[in-house]
Amino acid sequence: MSAHPSSLVTSSLLPVPHGFATRAGGVSEGAHASLNLGFSVGDLRERVEENHRRLAVAAGAALETLHRVSQVHGDRVVEAGAGEGTAGALRPSEGEADALWTERPEHWVAVGTADCVPVLLVDPDGRRVSAVHSGWRGTEARIVARAVEALVARGSRPERLLAAVGPSIQRCCYVVSEDLGQRFTAGFGPEVVVREGADVRLDLARAVRDTLLGAGLKAAHVEVLPHCTACDAERFFSHRRDAGRTGRHLNFVVHRF
Repeated sequence: MSAHPSSLVTSSLLPVPHGFATRAGGVSEGAHASLNLGFSVGDLRERVEENHRRLAVAAGAALETLHRVSQVHGDRVVEAGAGEGTAGALRPSEGEADALWTERPEHWVAVGTADCVPVLLVDPDGRRVSAVHSGWRGTEARIVARAVEALVARGSRPERLLAAVGPSIQRCCYVVSEDLGQRFTAGFGPEVVVREGADVRLDLARAVRDTLLGAGLKAAHVEVLPHCTACDAERFFSHRRDAGRTGRHLNFVVHRF
């Protein structure tokens, strides 16, 4: 397995090349400095394309084998499309979805985030990989469970799946409405909501982890990385902290077993 540059956050659990990108190592400037990988946040397209080329080098994978989706905060899971891309060029989006998977060797899947929870799934037996974008709406809709089901439908066994839950806004920074707090308490139990004075804080990563365990994954096979995107402005973009004027990270996993 190729070495990861220090700018990527990785999990010791996953046996294939993968990474949760940070801000470092790109060419974007200002609010998008520097490795902005989002095309729809007001950055110059040529800069975002160069950032994707740099990410591909860091991933040790070809740019034309990267698959992405147009994220809509739903629970739709798609298989990465067939066909060969144009060498050195980004493929078009796979359509509206918030999770995607592949079993094609040397192809890679990725989701974009700037506070939402990214989840990478690996089936080391069936040789499948998946990337999931789980904001509060996707978490409430249990999109990670839908992604597990998509893999199981192709023959994966949930107890063999490995999952890395990546950098996201943590409960220290995620104050939500009383209504949302009550909805998550009802849906996931009181452990995912912390009350401090008048503040209702949501532990989205905990809800995602609990959903993965409910879908049949073993606790020892799920790693929740501790990084808070809102706390660490030097390393991460944060939609909430930056009031919407910020970049996007890509969180990827490569099918290379």
